[in-house]
Amino acid sequence: MRTILNVIWLIFAGIWLAMGYALAGVICCILIITIPFGIASFRIAAYALWPFGRTVVRDPDAGIMSTIGNIIWFVVAGVWLAIGHVITSIPLFISIIGIPLGIANLKMIPVSLLPLGARIVDND
Repeated sequence: MRTILNVIWLIFAGIWLAMGYALAGVICCILIITIPFGIASFRIAAYALWPFGRTVVRDPDAGIMSTIGNIIWFVVAGVWLAIGHVITSIPLFISIIGIPLGIANLKMIPVSLLPLGARIVDND
């Protein structure tokens, strides 16, 4: 069932969201000081392509630098990516088959707002 949902997700939402994260990652990697943001963005782009069967886990030992980085990310890119998730979830909720996809889309908002100090792991 995960594979079917991931394929449907990839077609209707995953490609667009991953492109947004990849664009944010490229911009962050161009500026040398924001490379950690770019790496986090690329990691989330891979998660946005194939989200079912994986989850986000917060690292309690991330430290103060990840908190400061998350504040900067929130202001610069996190809000815009979260808005992209909300806008993408609206048409998914309209169709009956897209409701699980819309829910998955909304579950990605916390990691899009605060990506540093988060790990993406398999549910198994």
